[in-house]
Amino acid sequence: MLNKQSLTVAIVSVLCCAVVQVDGAKPAKGGGGNHIQRGIQLAQEKHYDAAADEFGKAIKDNPKDPRGYANRGTAYRQGARTAIAAGDSEGASTRYQAALADFAKYIELAPKDASGYTEHGQTLSELKQYDAALADFNKALEMKPDDLNTVKFRGFAEIGLNQWDKAVADFSAVIQKKQDDLQSYDRRALAYRSMKNYDAAIADYTFLITKNPNDMEATTKRGYTYSLAQQYQNAIADYQAVIKVNPQDNDTFQRMQYAQSMLAAKNASPSPTPPIASPTPEEKKGLMDKISPLYVGIGVVALLIIAVIVRLLTRGKAEPSSHRIR
Repeated sequence: MLNKQSLTVAIVSVLCCAVVQVDGAKPAKGGGGNHIQRGIQLAQEKHYDAAADEFGKAIKDNPKDPRGYANRGTAYRQGARTAIAAGDSEGASTRYQAALADFAKYIELAPKDASGYTEHGQTLSELKQYDAALADFNKALEMKPDDLNTVKFRGFAEIGLNQWDKAVADFSAVIQKKQDDLQSYDRRALAYRSMKNYDAAIADYTFLITKNPNDMEATTKRGYTYSLAQQYQNAIADYQAVIKVNPQDNDTFQRMQYAQSMLAAKNASPSPTPPIASPTPEEKKGLMDKISPLYVGIGVVALLIIAVIVRLLTRGKAEPSSHRIR
């Protein structure tokens, strides 16, 4: 079955698709412009630590420019993601904390810039600090209500908090204005499925498959949702399509086996009620039929013996006198 790890990976992969601050940065006024341009180039080449160093030099030249902190924070966060992919959890944690500090400084220097709260909240969300992230996203949306990226990020945080109905509302708001935002369909489907609204989840997964018939991830998720809805035949068809593309997908193969076993149990005819056993000829006999002449003779002899014994015990005793008045 689909697990929480796959959910976390999905969230991170979506967040990585956000517009990176460093890509659109402009040279800062008052110095540091060359360092910023060099930092942007290094970030585009995915040398995030080196980019952070360049942005740090720009900050040193102009410590009051919030863009330097925004750019370096973004480079740190991208470096953290790279560290996670490499299995370096300690390095990722260090870079995430540095990113949070830079975005906090960004907010301090530009408190009316909604993007500072969005960037800070996005970093918190990747650290699974969802409550704090929600506070940042809500603050950003107070300043800029139509920022669809922030609405989407808030939806991710709501998923992290199992606030499925709120997540559906946010992803629906994004989809309404960006009908080609496939990531929002995928996350909304997860929220629907978690609410046991299987038909709505299946509709979203079907939309994704229609847009990209080779999307085996969406096909697997739809198959799983079919299985939860006890539509096992449809689930099996989806799993078979995935296995055809990737015969080594053991997880999907096991899901298919489960769906097949459940379908077989569902279609199995109920076992007939066992017949009540007929009584044997011996059981049909009445009590009198079971009393043989031998039993009668034994009973008579026993009664005679009892009478003799009683007579012997009472011989020689005086008869009781009458108390009647004459």
